[in-house]
Amino acid sequence: MSGLYQQSLIETLRLGVVGLLDQWQLSGATRLSLLCVSENATFRADDPARERPLVIRVHRPGYHSVDEIKSELDWIMALRAQSVLHTPRPVATRSGDLIAGFDHDGATRQVVAFEFASGREPDASGDLSAGFEQLGMLTANLHRHSREWPRPAGFERKTWNFDTTIGARPHWGDWREAPGLSVAGANLLQRCVDRLRDELEAFGDSEDRFGLIHADLRLANLLVDAERLTVIDFDDCGFGWYLYDFAAAISFIETSPQIPALQQSWATGYKSVSPLSRDEENALPMFVMLRRILLTAWIGSHPETPTATSLGSAYTGATVALAEAYLDRD
Repeated sequence: MSGLYQQSLIETLRLGVVGLLDQWQLSGATRLSLLCVSENATFRADDPARERPLVIRVHRPGYHSVDEIKSELDWIMALRAQSVLHTPRPVATRSGDLIAGFDHDGATRQVVAFEFASGREPDASGDLSAGFEQLGMLTANLHRHSREWPRPAGFERKTWNFDTTIGARPHWGDWREAPGLSVAGANLLQRCVDRLRDELEAFGDSEDRFGLIHADLRLANLLVDAERLTVIDFDDCGFGWYLYDFAAAISFIETSPQIPALQQSWATGYKSVSPLSRDEENALPMFVMLRRILLTAWIGSHPETPTATSLGSAYTGATVALAEAYLDRD
């Protein structure tokens, strides 16, 4: 998978989007600039004829089906319709479709567009406590909607359980392939994975604990604009443990000394909207460990991404240290 998003491919995808601009009534003067590359390639489209830019996402082949993409957009539109949270509106094409596409290497690249959202990513080096209390409230509202929303027929999203995160059928790759993982480190992580399997089974996946979640509420997917908090990128939304959304929120900053305070702030905000039992609050570190091992697997399976390149084997080593501390916590 190495080199998947080389510059030549980015340019090919950009040209594919250029061929679709008229579908969103964008002029030939539109300037496309790459915003980020992760599972997908995301471009900002600035058209001098429009007041605000659009954000255009080119989906990675073989990851989501058309039905899965449509289901993501269905949930976003339902959340917007009920004012559950602030998130960008999907933008339909001239023909009224929310999904467009272009041919590439014999396959169709699915493409969707969203309104541009203003704001900046929260600064991980600053005090995030107040923001995490707000995030806890927002997440509880999201989960309440998830429990009550009658999903449309044909709704289809991935499931994030033990097997599909760090078990036998992982969506994001095998953690054993993490960069720089030693034999001793792999053995320790295996002990931790075994512990998590047993703890997650004991925690259970009843309807009050497991349902439709965002699954990637990390800082990069939050935009702060004055008092408004905008949530973006529902690309990984699916069926998982509700408490996993907290673990996702501290992705890549799991070793920060702020984490205990952030967990408390998040729980305080969450409980101001929905119940959170003592057992559930005590289970939050379990989901942090699950998410951390999942991200370590993701880095190993996505070496071409800027995130994986910047973190590399150092992230793996820190994961092993966190797993050792987790095993010793009792």
